[in-house]
Amino acid sequence: MKTWWLGALLAVQAFAANAADAQVARAGPAAASTTPVTTVVVLGVDHAAQLVAERDQPALLEAFLDRAKPDAICIERTPDAYARGDFYEFTYEVQDVAVPFARRRGIELCPIDWEPPVEDQRLGFGMALDTPPELRPLKGMFGFLSFAAPSLQRELFHADDPAKLEKVTAWAATPAARRKHDLPRRLYLYRTYLQAQRIAAAARAHPGGTIAVVIGEFHKHDIEAILADEAGLRVVQPSSLGRPDAGEVAAHDRPEYRAAIAVFNLLGVQSASGAVDFAFVGRALAAWEAEDASAQTRLLRTRLERLQGRIGREEAIARYRAVAADAGDSKFLWNGVKDAARVDSWFDPFGNLDVRRRALLEAAREAQAGGDAATAAGWLDDCAAGLNPRQQAQLRGYWQRDIAKP
Repeated sequence: MKTWWLGALLAVQAFAANAADAQVARAGPAAASTTPVTTVVVLGVDHAAQLVAERDQPALLEAFLDRAKPDAICIERTPDAYARGDFYEFTYEVQDVAVPFARRRGIELCPIDWEPPVEDQRLGFGMALDTPPELRPLKGMFGFLSFAAPSLQRELFHADDPAKLEKVTAWAATPAARRKHDLPRRLYLYRTYLQAQRIAAAARAHPGGTIAVVIGEFHKHDIEAILADEAGLRVVQPSSLGRPDAGEVAAHDRPEYRAAIAVFNLLGVQSASGAVDFAFVGRALAAWEAEDASAQTRLLRTRLERLQGRIGREEAIARYRAVAADAGDSKFLWNGVKDAARVDSWFDPFGNLDVRRRALLEAAREAQAGGDAATAAGWLDDCAAGLNPRQQAQLRGYWQRDIAKP
């Protein structure tokens, strides 16, 4: 009696397989040859790496999607969350590239992810996986996202080569030494299987068409293996479509892409990582400045030149104060913030500050580093004025922990 349910599951599986085989046999080869074949292209991405790697940049991703001419684009978010306009914080390539592109072109969007209910997350992990603490750690679980130097060399079709993801394949096939710690792997396998089934459903809804999938590279090859025997479906590698050329990339570049590249690399924790492609960032900022010579681009230009050592501390402070005086209530074109009630974003402890406050914060940072703690404290007070109590607490918490370190 204890194993009746396992027998039932095996019986259902056998029935489904036999039914599918019988259907193919009844249809015969002639019917199979007339069935429209849907093409599926699974582009494996490293979430948000487009912001640090010029050969994987946002405009290149958009140009590739345009080249694929998809009838639908599958994205990594659950259907219910997508319906609420809710995305993972760090999936820049989804909410900031693929989704806006699809909506501009009238292309159907298909959310295909799965995640366990919050109560199951708490049961298995002791926490909700989408709820960061009041002060995020610099690294680790809920930590700010940054990339190491190798990511700067990433290119669009990196994940097409299975050899580059051998560690993921080995991890997925190997139970944890202690089964108590095996939940992440087991959830990964179930999640990826359901992602594949939702992709197959999207393909069936577009017979003879093309489905583009933008998804974390860890899922790519397992999804392709699951779909390999799906009737009426053909999986092709993204690289088989060819890499968009420089003209295509330029045609798809947008101010918000340039802003995201500059903000992520110059204001986020990436700026302190030692892994910034200043040439790439400089080109993005210069192109943006040519269209928008504003307080925010002046702030970012000052930060870039300070990080490169091209200006000194006093000049940087003077520039920041001038920006603060001119900025009014202007906002950054892009800041990546999901929860506007917080002061941070997923890559920047101070990501939700407006341009004026951010200029004051950067001036305070320079004053603090120069040994003038009193002046820094005054500018920090000016920065905090008008923020809600939660934001003020986070601002001062991050300042004490990460800048004014004892």
